Amino acid sequence: MNTNDLAEAEMLGRRRARMWPALSAIFLFQQMVFFAHPDAGQPQRMVEWVRVSAWLMLTLVLIAALWSGGYWVKRRAVRALMNDEVTRANRADALALGFLLAMLAAVALYVAAMFEPVPVRAALHVVLSTGIASALIRFGLLERRAYRDA
Repeated sequence: MNTNDLAEAEMLGRRRARMWPALSAIFLFQQMVFFAHPDAGQPQRMVEWVRVSAWLMLTLVLIAALWSGGYWVKRRAVRALMNDEVTRANRADALALGFLLAMLAAVALYVAAMFEPVPVRAALHVVLSTGIASALIRFGLLERRAYRDA
């Protein structure tokens, strides 16, 4: 184990603990904007395609980062040091909460659809946004607490 790798992993881990809550805020802000101006089905104008594409890309990147821990361009040794037992447990806890809340959102939409039609894309957006946002927030808070307690 290289001491430079250890120092870099420590610095990046602390940065990650600060970054994930900020990513959560950005994602939630994007969701507020999206739901304030819901889409009307198939995108027609270029700006609508950009909006949907940006949401989809951010969603995929956040899912991949939550699943893998992110920092894909760092050396394997640094990533391994950053992905310690505590971080893996925090990420597993966050993903479990995200899954639970996504399923609860799906149940709520199922019940709502019995009384009022819910467009499929809007329902999928709610389920994905609920799961991702809750997992992001939970992981960020757990990581901050881990570094604060260390």
